[in-house]
Amino acid sequence: MGLYDFSATLNNGKDKKLSAYKGKVLLIVNTASKCGFTPQYKGLQELYAKYKDKGFELLAFPCDQFGHQEPGDDEEIKSFCELNYGVEFPLFSKIDVNGDDAHPLYKFLKSEKGGLLGDSIKWNFTKFLVDKQGNVIERYAPTTPPERIGADIEKQLAK
Repeated sequence: MGLYDFSATLNNGKDKKLSAYKGKVLLIVNTASKCGFTPQYKGLQELYAKYKDKGFELLAFPCDQFGHQEPGDDEEIKSFCELNYGVEFPLFSKIDVNGDDAHPLYKFLKSEKGGLLGDSIKWNFTKFLVDKQGNVIERYAPTTPPERIGADIEKQLAK
């Protein structure tokens, strides 16, 4: 199984095949609205705005597995992101990223790029950079601000 074999449910309830993103550089992030890293939505939106017309896509997967920091339903999450951060990139329905109920996409991402202390996601705003061929090429810690990823995105877009 490769990245493009997966699908996920968008925030609006529609299924989205990840094969729709073939040929694009992707940044896949698990997010939360009530997290200390939530202000990263601003930087993520800036990355999206800067690179979306150059073959880049940002996919956000809200997750409530860390300190109950994403308690809202899909509509509340969408409203929060749009009102507070002007988010325009795709938001998916809330998922689990760890454990038996982890979304298959996240099982794949973790198997491709483990973390420093094992494969599990340690917190919200863990980020995965995927090249145009669907290869997971980098994993960034929640503490890595989106601004620090721009050069890596540009490098992949240039290939």
